[in-house]
Amino acid sequence: MSRRQTHGFTLVEIAIVLVIIGLLLGGILRGSELITSARVRALISQQDGIKAAYYGFAERFRASPGDYEQATLNIRGATQNGNGNGRIESATVPNESILAWEHLTQAGFLSPTYVYNATESALTTLSNSYGVYQQIIYDGVYGGGTTAAPSPLRHNIKTGSQIPVYVLAEADRKIDDGMPNSGSFQFSRYQGNGAAAPADGGNAAPACTSATTAAGIWNATNGSNNCGAASLL
Repeated sequence: MSRRQTHGFTLVEIAIVLVIIGLLLGGILRGSELITSARVRALISQQDGIKAAYYGFAERFRASPGDYEQATLNIRGATQNGNGNGRIESATVPNESILAWEHLTQAGFLSPTYVYNATESALTTLSNSYGVYQQIIYDGVYGGGTTAAPSPLRHNIKTGSQIPVYVLAEADRKIDDGMPNSGSFQFSRYQGNGAAAPADGGNAAPACTSATTAAGIWNATNGSNNCGAASLL
């Protein structure tokens, strides 16, 4: 009568399996890091492009896009003029925060080309990578400011909402001070055509920031996937 012998895994085989698992996990984590890095670079690049276009327009025409009152005389394809009061405002007719995209693109500072309409749409307004409209405007809806209790009023570029907070936090660390309520890159509640307005003020999800300090803290590890920011001009 023969006796069956069973063989377990040798130490070498176990080591090989562990190495393979480690390589797989390392590849997954590295892939995630690369995706995040690409998203951060895209966000920064787009904001830098809009800022360069804004300053280029101001240099050429001595006016702000959207507010320029001689646009139809000096920009081929421009359909509307702003009121020329030095502020890009949304409570005007035409809506200067939407008109700004027509002025910038028809003047050749940005692409694709947009044509003004009183309502934001894919034909009038530049979107972020998450499909939410961005905004160029003179207001105080950034940092700790709201429409009711604004931060100091100034021109700024809203990124639009629906951006994961960890992307904004990393972008802030790369280009500014890393704090959502200070510096030149700050948190913003601007919703655009997103599903809901970004929230702040708490450590738990789904808030984008914490108000534990005056400068705030991005909730990068347990925050919301619906956040936004503003680049101050």
